[in-house]
Amino acid sequence: MGQIGLFDVENRLLELSAMGDPLEKLDKAINWKHFKPLLNKAFRKDRKSNAGRPPFDYIMMFKVLVLQSMYNLSDAQTQFQILDRHTFRRFLGIYDESQIPDEKTVWNYREALTQSGTMKKLFDMFDRYLTNAGYKARKGQIIDASFVEVPRQRNSRDENEEIKQGKTPDAWLDKPSKLSQKDLDARWTKKNNQTFYGYKNHVNVDVKRKLIREYSVTSASVHDSKEMKNILDKDNTGSGVWADSAYRSEDTEKLLKKRTLKSHVHRKSYRNHPLSEFQNQQNTKKSRIRARVEHVFGWMENKIGSLIRCIGQPRAATKIGLMNLVYNMNRYRYLQSIA
Repeated sequence: MGQIGLFDVENRLLELSAMGDPLEKLDKAINWKHFKPLLNKAFRKDRKSNAGRPPFDYIMMFKVLVLQSMYNLSDAQTQFQILDRHTFRRFLGIYDESQIPDEKTVWNYREALTQSGTMKKLFDMFDRYLTNAGYKARKGQIIDASFVEVPRQRNSRDENEEIKQGKTPDAWLDKPSKLSQKDLDARWTKKNNQTFYGYKNHVNVDVKRKLIREYSVTSASVHDSKEMKNILDKDNTGSGVWADSAYRSEDTEKLLKKRTLKSHVHRKSYRNHPLSEFQNQQNTKKSRIRARVEHVFGWMENKIGSLIRCIGQPRAATKIGLMNLVYNMNRYRYLQSIA
């Protein structure tokens, strides 16, 4: 094999640009400097001396986490792919291999976001950015939730019962290494004869542009309707709220009425009380709009996946928040391209 020529990498990147490198398009669409004040607060640590290696650029490290979420990479895979792929390094603005963070550094920076509680602030900041760019939430809101699983743990029935009660099994207390690998926040649940273990991503999507405007993260066992009050968007210009029949209840209807919102929540049948033909027709009509949220979850499933590898709800909230933010960034890039 011949040696790599002086302009080979540059020519390869030009070819990839001509083919439509999605990372290059995303990088140009987002004004990353808007995130800097929040990142400074989350990442900055007082240095005891000027000796040693200076910290990595905070915006670059944030973009590393965006990459990791966008391609569903582990910390080790993130380091490998940045070393391997020219498009990743161009996205990050890295031109020297000494600037590439190792897997432990990636973990540390993501952990800093978790410990500082910055992820939701970054999401909200980008939502304001979207509004200022002319993408205000319009035509109403769609509420839904999706399971985000974590690796399943093989606990005994008694251990699971203690965890549900908020206790730590006694047998784990003397084994710190085992305890550190146990997720005490994730929960089992069942839907349509399928079992899920992990968390839920509750989202509010605006009808007009399918952007996520609010979200919250809970364990998988929390019922969808319990989070509706926490993710309703007061800034949406439309009064309509769409949701599937899991959200239908007297409490939901009272909540929407109290907030002067119009309910388009699907009606549901009960034993010996099937829906009338008119009610079925109304549900079908509502589904034409409500289905738009499935496009959001479908994009996440195809691009990012529905499994995350972390332990504890705070870390899960950071990873799920990143998923939602990465979706909005890519959706914004698309909306810009068709404007």
